[in-house]
Amino acid sequence: MDVSPLVWTLTLAGIVGLLVFDYLFHVRRAHAPTLREAALWSSVYVGIALLFGVGVLIFGGTAAGSEYFAGYLTEKALSVDNLFVFLIIMTSFRVPREDQQKVLLFGIVFSLIARTGFIFLGSALINSFAWVFYVFGLALLVTAGNMFKPTTEESHSAQNVIVRLSRRLFHTTEYYDGDKLFTVLDGRRAMTPMLLVMVAIGGTDLMFALDSIPAIFGLTQNVFIVFTATAFSLLGLRQLYFLLDGLLDRLIYLSFGLAVILGFIGVKLILHALHENNVPFINNGEHIEVAEISTGMSLVVILAVLVVTVLTSLFSTRGRTQTAMANARRDATAYLDSEYTADPVERERIYRRLIESRDHIVSLGPKAKRIVKNEPELIELCRAAADSHDAAIANGQHPDPSVLGPDPLPLDSSRRES
Repeated sequence: MDVSPLVWTLTLAGIVGLLVFDYLFHVRRAHAPTLREAALWSSVYVGIALLFGVGVLIFGGTAAGSEYFAGYLTEKALSVDNLFVFLIIMTSFRVPREDQQKVLLFGIVFSLIARTGFIFLGSALINSFAWVFYVFGLALLVTAGNMFKPTTEESHSAQNVIVRLSRRLFHTTEYYDGDKLFTVLDGRRAMTPMLLVMVAIGGTDLMFALDSIPAIFGLTQNVFIVFTATAFSLLGLRQLYFLLDGLLDRLIYLSFGLAVILGFIGVKLILHALHENNVPFINNGEHIEVAEISTGMSLVVILAVLVVTVLTSLFSTRGRTQTAMANARRDATAYLDSEYTADPVERERIYRRLIESRDHIVSLGPKAKRIVKNEPELIELCRAAADSHDAAIANGQHPDPSVLGPDPLPLDSSRRES
């Protein structure tokens, strides 16, 4: 599919325009998005991506359309998996709820810039050296193997090398000053945690790009399709983060599904490399007649794996338990953190989700209960949050009950019922 400079220009202008719109109308004013807002704008961005894909299908043909949708689905699934790491980073840095949108938008813009660089570099390498397909294929197989390893919150650390080095070399603060990147501490200019968390997100984005770009090049070598599928998978990621809030931990088998997809694409790349082979020590530099996997087949496999993975995660007892456990710990910690949010409605929302998660943990059967780690410590953390909530009610620091419905059961009564 040949793409004219005009189409490239219009596409780039559209993507930049969406990012600017996102900043001006949603991110510039610090606030915690409601579920309705997140759902609405997630739908809008997914709709734009799908309409663009229909345009590629109409003007570029069936092959180009299939390549776009296969690439978009793969990149979107990888992006959702990346959101889990973003969640851990922002929890580790105690990013205030109202300012999380700005961090996410920065991550999206940085990721788009980094991946664009990798896309053009990858395209140049592929056009110059056919053996690059072997490298990409093997890299995806290694990544797929690593993704089969168990992943927990403890597996990721927001305090990466760049952040630790920044704290050592520069004057930094331990507290936020709104959404400012720099503030004044003891009469000296100092970096705030807001800048450090952006550094951590940026460093993580670079690592993600090393996995995602070979994956999409395994589905298409058309630079325009690779770029647009990647860009549209990133647009709307901020809204998706808040829409899936509390459910990210539920997708416990997503990494396994992605491992299967990346392994499948890795095999596809190696088969293609064998078919185009010119490496002297492989078959004397002659191509090898092997069956290649079509884009249509790739699209079907990717869709099937994602559907099975998501449904298995959602209906899994282990998934529900791990979600409740992670939500309870995260929500209780956030509720007890006075800097997390100044919005009483948001505080009430996370408190109620905390109570629901705690009730689920308390009511677990013996088999499922083994999944819960440090239950007494977790319940005590919930109790501290409940005491803080009671104190807030006594001081009149809670929203109108009509905003969120009836009050949840007190922790002690729920504990006795169990």
